Amino acid sequence: MSGLAIRAAYVPLVDAAPLIVARELGFAADEGLVLELAQARSWASLRDLLAAGAVDAAHMLAPMAVARAMGLGPALPPVEVLMILSQGGQAVGAAEALAQRVAGLTEPAPLARAIRAAGPARLRVGVPFPFSTHALLMTRWLGDDIDIRTVPPPLMAQALEAGEIDLFCVGEPWGSVAERQGVGRILLPGRAIWAAAAEKVLAVRSGWAESAPDTARALMRAVWRAGRWLDLPANRSMAAEILARPEFLSLPPEVIDRALTGGLGGAGRFVTFHEGAATFPWKSLGGLIAALLARRHGLPEGPAVMAGSAVFRTDLYRLHLREAGADLPGASQKIEGTLSHPTAVASERGTMILGPDRFFDGWIFDPLDG
Repeated sequence: MSGLAIRAAYVPLVDAAPLIVARELGFAADEGLVLELAQARSWASLRDLLAAGAVDAAHMLAPMAVARAMGLGPALPPVEVLMILSQGGQAVGAAEALAQRVAGLTEPAPLARAIRAAGPARLRVGVPFPFSTHALLMTRWLGDDIDIRTVPPPLMAQALEAGEIDLFCVGEPWGSVAERQGVGRILLPGRAIWAAAAEKVLAVRSGWAESAPDTARALMRAVWRAGRWLDLPANRSMAAEILARPEFLSLPPEVIDRALTGGLGGAGRFVTFHEGAATFPWKSLGGLIAALLARRHGLPEGPAVMAGSAVFRTDLYRLHLREAGADLPGASQKIEGTLSHPTAVASERGTMILGPDRFFDGWIFDPLDG
């Protein structure tokens, strides 16, 4: 088969759908791209595949890319974010015994207080990776005095069954798998804590997109088209059938369909792949994630925000996706100013001055009052 060739890595999660659908439904082929997919069973192994050049691109946790730019974690080649792959998609839950003690509560703030009262003094929380939206969500929800434990997504149910963790925050379908096995229960969607958190991104090694511009363009266009297809409600059952195949998630389609069709999200969607300019890599989003990581790890906020903002390649998104009809906002920054002081937020509604923990367009954490 001739064409532009690329190898991309993913972890078996529902939000890997844009890459999988881009290949399986021919969006990649339509762009002249031969897309090969490599499955990684953990985020550490995916990180190492990209760093070693074994793959050209990766389905990656948004904070993982930002942390690399901040010098957190092992010294590896820097990466860049070409576009956002998904918003939301996290399932927040508890081991079965703890879930029974807080049954009936659905609002984030009262639920957090009940978990604090019913659980051990230091809650053990399973997340897929230290530098993840999951970790940011859980520390925001429950506070910094929790024991964050790294558990690969396919092993989350096993960790619950072994009594190694009390709570979890994981991408679907692995929260639903824990429920099916009777070892845990989903309590909230991640969007109840952060309404439009960028979850996964399309990451490449720094400089790769400039060295292979035609391949980068074809990949971004194919993935963008796949995301648009995924957000059409009529297509989500078919998407579940594709993702359920043995070579991808190897699970019953109904488990995957629950996340794709909104069965976990309450009002609104559990996961978004396209709507509302969801794929646009706002530079200020990179800065926001960097500021949150800097606070958690005791680093200066200013340099962190600059490093995180530079990772998000808004310029390449505009260059390669304009002709595809992608949503192209007029500015590349959505949030201006520092996040430890009142923040000026630009939007179609005008400019608003907000405190560091106020909610705006799903980006800054909701104060969780109640």
